[in-house]
Amino acid sequence: MWHTYLNATSLDEALAALAEGGAAARIVAGGTDLILELERGVRKGITTLIDITRIPGLDEIRLTEDGRIHMGALVTHNHVVGSKLMHARALPLLQACREVGAPQIRNRGTVAGNLITASPANDSITPLMALDASVTLRSVRGERDVPLNEFFTGVRKTVMQPDEMLADIHFPALDPATQRGMFYKLALRRAQAISVIHLAMVLTLEADTVTDARLTLGAVAPTIIHATAVEEFLSGKKLTDAVIAEAAELAGAAAQPIDDLRGSAAYRSHMLKVCTARVLQALAEGRQAAHTPEDTVLLWPGLTPAPALTKAARFEGAEPIQTTINGKVHTFTSGHEKTLLRLLREEALLTGTKEGCAEGECGACTVFLDGAAVMACLVPAPRAHGATITTVEGLAQNGNLHPVQQAFIEDGAVQCGYCTPGFLMSAAMLLKERPHPAREDIQTAITGNLCRCTGYYKILEAIEHAAQKS
Repeated sequence: MWHTYLNATSLDEALAALAEGGAAARIVAGGTDLILELERGVRKGITTLIDITRIPGLDEIRLTEDGRIHMGALVTHNHVVGSKLMHARALPLLQACREVGAPQIRNRGTVAGNLITASPANDSITPLMALDASVTLRSVRGERDVPLNEFFTGVRKTVMQPDEMLADIHFPALDPATQRGMFYKLALRRAQAISVIHLAMVLTLEADTVTDARLTLGAVAPTIIHATAVEEFLSGKKLTDAVIAEAAELAGAAAQPIDDLRGSAAYRSHMLKVCTARVLQALAEGRQAAHTPEDTVLLWPGLTPAPALTKAARFEGAEPIQTTINGKVHTFTSGHEKTLLRLLREEALLTGTKEGCAEGECGACTVFLDGAAVMACLVPAPRAHGATITTVEGLAQNGNLHPVQQAFIEDGAVQCGYCTPGFLMSAAMLLKERPHPAREDIQTAITGNLCRCTGYYKILEAIEHAAQKS
């Protein structure tokens, strides 16, 4: 794992540390990819992590006077999902962010991190390419703007230098009067799934005639690609059935897919045709937002920012991590090289939080970190410094069980019980965010929690009954 961990309080401080650390240093925000790679030993030689999650202002989404939307380095997928601006003016990106992981992952994972990871299957890259986005890279040497279509050089490769940080993502906001856009993903399950294929399309129309088209494709080539033949073909045409069918054929021909465990190359090419036709038909009929609600469960009420630190905190050995867990102040002089999950279990001896997969898939380690539900297995332990944390041990108050705990008992929503702490945490945060959730809200809230025993029916019923009683 890491040797040095810095909780930075300013962008200049983070950039200076990055320059000093060189190739052995990495910026960490969500860390949902990086921590997993370090745990698995995939990333070699990384000894310094620079945490930017306490730097104020980096989590902002704003529309500037020139009609461009800007997103800071700490904008998470759920910041996008919860933004009315993004729903109105950047729908394809919001749709893609809804498809990333589960609520706990979306509460930590950043859009900037998704771009830097540079996988051709990453969901947010494709709509940003279709939206003609650029990124701003900063270092102690200055800053530079790079169009997103020039940012990627191969699978998991970008033009970023070791001392650079992705500080801003910006793109022209869609004009609701003349532009329509949509993201579409094909995966092997409804949530927590890597794309078999996905695509994003942005059309500019004059009356019912396309004047400009952008179609980007993911998981069908080493990088995200433009289907230029489709873009050229659609220009100047009306979206008739014949035009849609021809455009779909051209999209299939643009792919360069591979065979892997999620699907064969032939299947990907065929489904690219099918999905392109579906998207074009939806755009032609103005149904691009038909299945995208404006108000989605986040498991992060209010999207409240993390509390700022008064000074930078550097951990290299026995420096104390001071944090508040379940209302009690804790000081740890060991464990700074661990994940939050292991800090809680091994240092705080709070063993209610379980390790099921250690890679953000099962949700058994769900805790509340500064007001948001997160997977503790993907959070570095030093992030707990100055934070407020709630574990399953903290749900009961004054000797009274939380309503979801009581409902799980009464409705028999427990079998082996190993996954139960995570379900309880997700359900409790859901009821805090949405006291009277619909069945669909409950299903969304627990997409990040896996159970191998119950079949979920009793769990859903228990959460519904808890909502009725709370």
